[in-house]
Amino acid sequence: MLDRITACLPSLAPAEQRVAHLVLSDPRAFTQLPISELAELAHVSKPTVVRFCRSLGYNGLADFKRKLAGSVSEGVPFIHRSVDSDDKVSDVVVKVIDNTVSAFLRYRNEASMPAIGRAVDALLQACQEGRRIEFIGVGNSGIVAQDAQHKFFRLGVNTIAHSDGHMQVMSASLLRAGDCLVVISNSGRTRDLMDATDIARQNGATVLVVTASGSPLAAAGDILLAADHPEGYDRYSPMVSRLLHLMIIDILATTVALRLDSEQLQPMLQDMKDKLRSKRYT
Repeated sequence: MLDRITACLPSLAPAEQRVAHLVLSDPRAFTQLPISELAELAHVSKPTVVRFCRSLGYNGLADFKRKLAGSVSEGVPFIHRSVDSDDKVSDVVVKVIDNTVSAFLRYRNEASMPAIGRAVDALLQACQEGRRIEFIGVGNSGIVAQDAQHKFFRLGVNTIAHSDGHMQVMSASLLRAGDCLVVISNSGRTRDLMDATDIARQNGATVLVVTASGSPLAAAGDILLAADHPEGYDRYSPMVSRLLHLMIIDILATTVALRLDSEQLQPMLQDMKDKLRSKRYT
């Protein structure tokens, strides 16, 4: 969170920058002081403190304080440690696991709940109205798209996943209002995904984008589910980003499943499970 605040400093209004500097100077104290004292210390008005929090994408001061407190008190540091060719096996194990855990904790503290809520509402409405939900991605993101399709397919949803660029564009051309397109990308710079996103939006479909904030694709959809991490995708296979994307899909699928009609969904899932037993050795 502190890195994010530092990065956003130039885009903030002068008064909001004073609040940002107050946070960076002593984040722990910021989480404990009332708004009146915060405003006095930053030499701004109380509404400016709230505006600062909302400028960074939080619901307000309470939401900002809660996530800031979690960010500064976690036992695992939010630091990405790159693996090196001379690392011992034990070093690689620790780095890979710590990088993954820190990425998950960072997402938990920084995730935009309003954006997730809008994404769930769009997916739920598409499910309830029998509309199409499509997942697209390429490379590692294509694998995540297939996993997403599997999770929503089990809920009885009319869904499919595409990792081929031609199929993505053709499929987006068939989407209409009420349908949902979920675009998954680590870099947010893939041309085929951008083309499919533009076509789907022109046809009235709702486009959900899972990618890094600040990428070209991040601004192209209707709803951004930002997945930020310090991993360099040009160096090796982006494992942390893939796991982060899978977790976001799990959050969406779980929340949608909880909001669907359990009287219909639970018997269907149980019937599916019963029929799969014949496929296993006893």
